[in-house]
Amino acid sequence: MNRTREHVEYAVVVPTIGRPCLDDCLRALAACEGPPPTEVLVVDDRPAPDRALPLGSAGDLRVRSVATGGRGPAAARNAGWRAVNAPWVVFLDDDVQVLPDWCDRLTADLAAAGDGTGGVQGRLSVPLPAYRRPTDWERGTAGLERAAWATADMAYRQTALKEADGFDERFPRAFREDADLALRIMDAGWSLRRGERVTLHPVRPSDRWASVRAQRGNADDALMNRLHGTGWWDRAQAPRGRLPGHTAITVLTGAAVLCAAARRPRPALLATGLWAVATAEFAWARIAPGPRTGQEVATMVITSVLIPPLACWHRLSGRVRHRAAQPVGGTR
Repeated sequence: MNRTREHVEYAVVVPTIGRPCLDDCLRALAACEGPPPTEVLVVDDRPAPDRALPLGSAGDLRVRSVATGGRGPAAARNAGWRAVNAPWVVFLDDDVQVLPDWCDRLTADLAAAGDGTGGVQGRLSVPLPAYRRPTDWERGTAGLERAAWATADMAYRQTALKEADGFDERFPRAFREDADLALRIMDAGWSLRRGERVTLHPVRPSDRWASVRAQRGNADDALMNRLHGTGWWDRAQAPRGRLPGHTAITVLTGAAVLCAAARRPRPALLATGLWAVATAEFAWARIAPGPRTGQEVATMVITSVLIPPLACWHRLSGRVRHRAAQPVGGTR
């Protein structure tokens, strides 16, 4: 690359639960050209490790690991940035693969950051099948290409992390903890920008129930509402999803059951019919852009029935659980 190379020290933090993709992540990082990190810290967040991590995949890079015992990705990242001394900390997920010019582009991104820039995001690229239309799961992963401040590849100044007190460990999943941190860092007066480096984020294997499990994230949205107000969606550049539609479908389900129990067949039939129409619309919205194979269609139909009530349940449980939650450091 024909860029003026400025010496910028940075450390890389990779939280992991020991997935095989960690090996590919470290190999790609070791193969990069350009200024290497001062160190690579792999945070082992497995509750009960049964084997050693493949740290040898990082080649000549300086690599070490710390263990956090299964406390979740927010806690793992906190342990990581607090254990390194470089002025910039770059968070990578263990299922990404940096490109060969990543170190060069990263140092250019960091060198171009002004004194008021607290973080620089990498650009994620999700490879999708060229021979067919992507599945629902693949399209969901591809959404990371448009996500703001995703810690799959996100560099933060140590100073900004310290001012914000790091990640909020009340977020138990790899969901919304990155948006929460970004909002708090911007609230502290720092700016965030997108860099030019590119990182591949392959679609990891999953089963047909992945979209059902993902509804747990509605509880995290309830926590975000409590901490940042309902306007956080726009500030974090986050899509709002279909919760209003899920709520309507769930209400229709309840109405059909109650009317049937009260022996009111006509209202029960009406509510059931409206539920079927709304559920079919939701299922088709997920089926239409996909490959429409028998397995994919069956998965979409089954999960489209389960998702609305589960989404509502998790949002309600999150509102109850986090009803007294206060921002990290108290009320701003």
